[in-house]
Amino acid sequence: MPLLSVLDTLSLSPLSGGLDLTLILLSVLTSAFTAAFGAGGGVLMIMALAQVMPAAALIPVHGMVQLGSNVGRAGMTWRHLDRATLLAFLPGVALGALAAAWLLIRLPAGMLELCIAAFVLFTLWGPGLPGRALGRLGTLIVGAATTLLSSLVGASGPVVAAFIKQRQEGRLAKVATFSACMVAQHLTKAFVFGAAGFVFHDWLGLILAMVAAGFVGTWLGLNLLKRLSDRRFDDLFRLVLTLLSLRLAWLGAARLWGG
Repeated sequence: MPLLSVLDTLSLSPLSGGLDLTLILLSVLTSAFTAAFGAGGGVLMIMALAQVMPAAALIPVHGMVQLGSNVGRAGMTWRHLDRATLLAFLPGVALGALAAAWLLIRLPAGMLELCIAAFVLFTLWGPGLPGRALGRLGTLIVGAATTLLSSLVGASGPVVAAFIKQRQEGRLAKVATFSACMVAQHLTKAFVFGAAGFVFHDWLGLILAMVAAGFVGTWLGLNLLKRLSDRRFDDLFRLVLTLLSLRLAWLGAARLWGG
């Protein structure tokens, strides 16, 4: 029996078995990437999913896979978690989720991507956020804004990562706090899209398989992270976020002006 026929009989979603397997392997890669370099795996994942998945399933399935991946990372690094930042972030997540559930007016296609890219690039290369923006109110606002953006464009990780970078010292603290914040953010998508009528059951097998693969990727990525110096981690972290932001800006411009 041809390999593709065998894979199709083992399909875990409305996609073919071959695509399911490819996405499971991709989950290992993207989870390892985020664990090692601090961010970026979620953006890579949603870009890949967008090539093969129906638009209606893209953001909710991506959100559940990223929820599982971040639960694994947060669990493996919880000793380094900045609980004060997480507690300040959570009320914003709730507000952003409520706004996403009731939002009726949307920005033109591409504008959100450009806004995200501009914010991240400013945070990375600008004069730095003022101290007031890094306080409890600023953290709450970032939590609300990024949760709203995450429900609309799928991957707000670069924005959250850029913000966490300014608040945290040490690579493990950055990864732990970022992962915990993203757990809260992705968890809201189960309620937002469930209330909107999305049927998660059709995709549950693939989601669970990708989450399990993500645990493997996280373990691999954290082992690589421990071998990086703080200076090397910061340089790679900045480079990854810059490249992702430029890519996001290019996509946003293409959507905004390309029609």
